[in-house]
Amino acid sequence: MTSAPGPGPGSAVPYGTPDAPRIAVRGEAHLEVDPEIARIGITVTARGKDRRSALDDLTRRNAGIVDLVKSYGQAVEHLETGAFSITPELARRGRGERVRTYRGTVHLTAELSDFTALGELTTRLADLELTRVDGPWWALRPGSPAHRQARQQAVREAVQRAREYAEALGTTLAALVEIADIGAENARFVPPAPGGMRAMTAYGAPAPQEEAAPLDLEPERQHVYAQLDARFTIKPPKL
Repeated sequence: MTSAPGPGPGSAVPYGTPDAPRIAVRGEAHLEVDPEIARIGITVTARGKDRRSALDDLTRRNAGIVDLVKSYGQAVEHLETGAFSITPELARRGRGERVRTYRGTVHLTAELSDFTALGELTTRLADLELTRVDGPWWALRPGSPAHRQARQQAVREAVQRAREYAEALGTTLAALVEIADIGAENARFVPPAPGGMRAMTAYGAPAPQEEAAPLDLEPERQHVYAQLDARFTIKPPKL
């Protein structure tokens, strides 16, 4: 009877050995930081007795809102137009399908990094007729330094935890074997969670003679998490 050959001097094994005990730990980090951007949704509406008049009115209103948003310059990082529709609305009474009016809508999304300008712009948009404002949705940029800071903190926490285990055994760490994000080996795509939303919906009305005072919007703090698994070898302890 023969036994299976042991691992060679340079080969890695998925477990510890008496000569090279292994410690597996998890590093975690949680940061609470200020948001970097805010998004608002803008819905422009127009009505007309016929399709052309509704479209002309919608085009005029949309152009005015786009000009207003762009007037804030670098405070607005992105402005995008989403869904557009012109819909006939039928009369509620009477027989047959008789079109009573046409309703047109355009949806826009604006992303701002200047939160003082955000409050002023939101107020001015809410003052416009047949205009709806939703949001703001607070968020961090995809490449925010906060994400890197959280990952680095998770690594330091894993190293510290492994050292404490080694010290409890009267020994020290020898080498890093592996470090990986949670589930990296069997990764599945998970869409990123949207930034925090502070609900605020406003429907425009005829503009008053005096402009309304800008809304005072308090940014919602963002939570950043990082988790990883780390494996180390330690010097053989004397038990």
